[in-house]
Amino acid sequence: MPSIQQNLTVDGVPIVRLESTHLRVDVAPGVGGRVISLIDKHTGHEFLWHNQSLRLELKPAGTEYDPNFYGGIDELLPNDLGEQIDGVDCPDHGELWTMALDCKVASDRLTIRGRLEKFSLEYEREMRLRADSQWLDFKYRITNTSSHRRHFLWKLHAALAVQDGDVIDCPARQARIVDPAWSRFKTTAPFQWPNLEGRAANIIPAKDGTMDFFYLFDLSSGEMFWRRHDAGLKCGYRFDTRVFPYAWLFASHGGFLGHYTIILEPCTTMPMSVNEAAGQGQCSRLEPGQVLETSVSLYAGPG
Repeated sequence: MPSIQQNLTVDGVPIVRLESTHLRVDVAPGVGGRVISLIDKHTGHEFLWHNQSLRLELKPAGTEYDPNFYGGIDELLPNDLGEQIDGVDCPDHGELWTMALDCKVASDRLTIRGRLEKFSLEYEREMRLRADSQWLDFKYRITNTSSHRRHFLWKLHAALAVQDGDVIDCPARQARIVDPAWSRFKTTAPFQWPNLEGRAANIIPAKDGTMDFFYLFDLSSGEMFWRRHDAGLKCGYRFDTRVFPYAWLFASHGGFLGHYTIILEPCTTMPMSVNEAAGQGQCSRLEPGQVLETSVSLYAGPG
């Protein structure tokens, strides 16, 4: 049976460790619920990337995200781009990543929760490792506790360690570049994923100082995985496309602050601006008192 250990710290921050025969997962509830380590115990492989120049610490609300990008797995809620949404000034990359969340351990599962002070959404995540496989299961509940309709973006955000030749698998029929200034490619029109300008855009190049940023959409199923051929490993998400109809992919091949990582980003919203997405009917929406519930699974292990 999977176990949970609570008497651990990283950089002085309390850590909760979920462990099974197959996986070891470290979570920092007090730092936005960030998953800071995901290790396959059979090979010792650490799937997650994190910024070696930063300590794990809770940042003040409203902190700029990019210079403080620690890595691991965090989540963005209720926005990515800082903007005013439904009359609320929403900070860069949202409120959740700078929140200290309450946590409760019961048997083989960890539950973390908190309330977004500005946007009045109540967030709850339950995490449980499967005893007999390489899967980590999440159950989510997001409640609009305000008296107003809320339009929002909710995005999973897993930063993975990469090397030249790694592959991103996602059953998207179409994609488009978020911004050519953040891409090796210059095509602005939607294209058939993953073929773009005579290349496979889903193969990670060497650390050459470039970046990529894609919206992937028209998904035939809710899956998004990183894969490494030579090691026979893969890691990624399965999710409900009724909740997450889009899958963003950010990749820094050294071009973003020197980082070499890819971020798997199943998302409720497209494009980045919640206001633009709301105008197109392409973002999450909750009426007062309404609840969004969904399950997500994360695999890490043999490919």
